[in-house]
Amino acid sequence: MTFILASNNMGKLREFKEILEPLGIGVVPQALAGIDFEVNETGDTFEENAYLKASTVAQVTRFPAVADDSGLCVDALDGAPGVHSARFGGGKDWTDKQKYDYLLEKLDGVTDRSAKFVSCICCVFPDGRILRARGECPGMILTEPHGDAGFGYDPVFAPEGYAKSFGELGQELKNTISHRARALAAFREELERNGIC
Repeated sequence: MTFILASNNMGKLREFKEILEPLGIGVVPQALAGIDFEVNETGDTFEENAYLKASTVAQVTRFPAVADDSGLCVDALDGAPGVHSARFGGGKDWTDKQKYDYLLEKLDGVTDRSAKFVSCICCVFPDGRILRARGECPGMILTEPHGDAGFGYDPVFAPEGYAKSFGELGQELKNTISHRARALAAFREELERNGIC
């Protein structure tokens, strides 16, 4: 079985492939399926945005489409950047470094640095079936970036129980403890429960 990933984010694609391909599920980015547009993420929650992306791509391609909407929620910023993580600060034109530097600037002098990464996955099938899963990874925002692995806010986020950032821990370990890994594990359970893999 092949799922169309409703994204062209290569970091997400790599993580989805590493976790789903051992289940016999191929993952193809939407560009290879002929989708040359991005779905507007107008939802107020991660769940709503994941559904918007997956349902649009499934409708256009007539293949099962899977989408993840994820982001970083910082307690001291009342949950921001949240669903706006990809557009935080200067928007999508900013590099990952510009976004996490802006985050560090906003937290300058703040002692409560607790945060969590959230990932919500939605898979929409052409026959109308919908599967959903959610995963969270609590941790804290560091005072400066460490490591250059991963993507997004990884260099400034240390998961709970670790003294190193996601940017330092490496992909193999990240794939076992991250918000997306937890969401994908829950998604796998949904696939099995529904007899899909």
